[in-house]
Amino acid sequence: RRMPVPMMNILNGGAHAKNGLDVQEFMILPVGASSFREALQMGCETTLLLGRILHSRGLATGVGDEGGFAPALSSEKEALDLLKAAIDESKYGEDRVKIALDAAATEWVDGKVYRLPKSGRVFTSAELAEYWRQLLASYPIVSLEDGLGEEDWEGWRRLTATLSPRLTVGDDLFVTNTQRFAKGLEMGAGNAILIKPNQIGTVSETARVIRMAKTAGYRVILSHRSGETEDTSLADLAVGFEADFIKAGAPCRSERVAKYNRLLEIERQMQRPEYGRGETEAFSLKSERIPL
Repeated sequence: RRMPVPMMNILNGGAHAKNGLDVQEFMILPVGASSFREALQMGCETTLLLGRILHSRGLATGVGDEGGFAPALSSEKEALDLLKAAIDESKYGEDRVKIALDAAATEWVDGKVYRLPKSGRVFTSAELAEYWRQLLASYPIVSLEDGLGEEDWEGWRRLTATLSPRLTVGDDLFVTNTQRFAKGLEMGAGNAILIKPNQIGTVSETARVIRMAKTAGYRVILSHRSGETEDTSLADLAVGFEADFIKAGAPCRSERVAKYNRLLEIERQMQRPEYGRGETEAFSLKSERIPL
C-alpha cells in the first residue's frame, strides 16, 4: 500500500475569502517526505512559518473554512511570494515542498471570456492559459486545478499539452462522473482527476471513475468538501484506492485534522507503506492497470 501526498490548502482566496485573490486555493505539497508522518510535520511547520510571516507584515492570521489563512492580499503573485518565503525559511526548501493551485475558473466564465470578479481582469481562453504558463514557470508550482471553465474542452486540451508534465487537475470539469471523464479522455483534457465520493454518490461509482483514471495514466486526488464534518472515511478511501494525493485542507480545524490523524493511524498499522511516488515519478504520466 501507498500513503497519499497531502495537498494542504494553507492560503485561501476566491469564494473562500474576503480578500483580493481570485484564485481559490493555494496549497503546499510535501513531496520530498519519506513517510506520511514526515509529510504532515513538513506541512505543519511550513504553515506555522507562513503564519509568522503574515503576522510580521501586519497581515491577518485568522483562518477560513478549510483552515487556511485568509489575509487581505491583492494578487496571486503576492500570495505565492508569501508561500515561497515560508517554504524557503523552512529547513525543507523548494526541492521538497511544492505548490499547487485551485483556480476554480468556472466561476469566472462570462460568455466567451473569463472575467475575474475581484481584480476585474478579463482573459480569453488562450490568454488565461498563457497566464498560467507564465505563473507556473515563475514558482515551484506542480499542479493546477480547474484552470479553465468546465465547458472549455478545447482550451483544456491546449492547457494540458502546454503545462505537462505538471498536473492539470479536473474537478468541475469531471465532477467524479464517468461520462464527463470519458469525454475528457477522448479530448486529452487534463492529466489528473479530483475524486469526491459524495459528489457521485456511491463508493462503487467512485471506484469506476478511479479505475478509468488509473488505466489512462491519470493521477488520482481524493478530496474533501468545503462543508466538511469530522468523518474520516475519506482517509481510508484514499489509502484503499492508492490515491496519489489527498486534499483535506490545512492542518488546522478539527474536521481537517481528523483526516490527518486517521492517516497517521493507518500508517502506524501498516508495515512500511510507501509514501507518494517520489518527486519525479509523481508528476510523470505512466499508464497503470490496477484492478479495484
